[in-house]
Amino acid sequence: IFDEPTAVLTPQEIDELMAIMKSLAREGKSILFITHKLMEIKAVADRCTVLRKGALVGTVEVAQTDVETMAEMMVGRKVNFSIDKAEAVPGEAVLEVKHLSVAGHHKKPAVNDVSFQVRKGEIVCIAGIDGNGQSELIYALSGLLPVKSGQILLKGRDVTQDSIRARNTDGLSHIPEDRHKYGLVLDFSLEQNLALKNYFVPPMEHHGFIDFPAVRRQAETLIERFDIRSGQGAETRARSMSGGNQQKAIIAREIHSNPDLLLAVQPTRGLDVGATIYIHEQLVKARDEGKAILLVSLELDEVFQLADRILVIYEGRIVAELSGRDTTAQELGLYMAGSRKEATA
Repeated sequence: IFDEPTAVLTPQEIDELMAIMKSLAREGKSILFITHKLMEIKAVADRCTVLRKGALVGTVEVAQTDVETMAEMMVGRKVNFSIDKAEAVPGEAVLEVKHLSVAGHHKKPAVNDVSFQVRKGEIVCIAGIDGNGQSELIYALSGLLPVKSGQILLKGRDVTQDSIRARNTDGLSHIPEDRHKYGLVLDFSLEQNLALKNYFVPPMEHHGFIDFPAVRRQAETLIERFDIRSGQGAETRARSMSGGNQQKAIIAREIHSNPDLLLAVQPTRGLDVGATIYIHEQLVKARDEGKAILLVSLELDEVFQLADRILVIYEGRIVAELSGRDTTAQELGLYMAGSRKEATA
C-alpha cells in the first residue's frame, strides 16, 4: 500500500519510484496506490477507482481514460487545468530578508544565512525537498520562531523582533502548512475563525466588546465570496468541515485582511483537483491586485503553475534563483537534491 508516497520526493526520485512500482507489478505483487496526482495515476496504474466525499464514483481502465475524465469524476464537474496568469509586473520590495539564520534541532542552523526579496505583484516560490528549512524560515518570518541572526524588513521597516500581531497589523498574512495546528481553532465556529485576525478592531469591536452581528455579516460575505461550504453556514464548527473548505476559510480570512505580504505554505496539501484550482486562482488574483506572495510548495506542478521566480532551498541555504517560465522540472530537481548549485545574490 503506497499512501501519497511522492509528496516529499524530487522529480528524479518520483521517476525511480514509478519504475520500482512497475517492476513489483511485473513480479506479481498487488499494489494499492493512493494519490490525487493524476499524472502519476497515468504513469503506473492499471485501474483507477475514484472516491468523492467517501462514496464510490466509479472505476476506470487507466489506459483508456484521459486525465480530464478522471478529474471530472473526482470533482463532479469539468475541470480546466490551466491557470490564466499574465506576466508579472513587480513593484517595490515588500519583504526583504537579510542574512537570516534560524536555529534548528541540536543547535544546527535550520536556516543558514538566507537573503532574498519578494516584491509587490509577484509570486516567489521556495522550492525544496521537505525538511530543508522551509518551515523554520516561514515560522521566523511570521514570528512563530525566534531569529538567531539577520534581519526581516516588511515594507522597509525592521520587524525582526516584532510580535505576531504587530506583523499581522503591519500587513502580513500567513496560510500555514498545518491548518489544524496553526490555521484554525477547530472547536470555534466558522464565523469565529473568520474573525480571528480582526475581532479586536472596528467594525468587529465596539467600545471594547465584540460586535457579534458584525462578525456574522463578515462571515456571510466571505462564505459567499470564497464559496465556503458548510452544513450550518456561519455557525458550523470548523472541526466538522471538509479539508478543502477548512482551507478555503483560512484563505478567505488571510486575503480578506488585505495584506501587503501573503505567506502561503502548502496551500493545497491534501485537496482535490477542484479545490486546488480554486486556491491557485485566488493566489494569482491576489498577485494581480498587487500583493507580494511567498509560496512554499512541495508540488512541482504547483510551483510551475504559480511561480514568477523560484528560490531553491537545500540544507537551509538558498542554492539557486530560477525563472518560473524558463526552468524545467529536471533542472529544478537537481538543485533540490543538492546536485547543482549556483551563486545567488
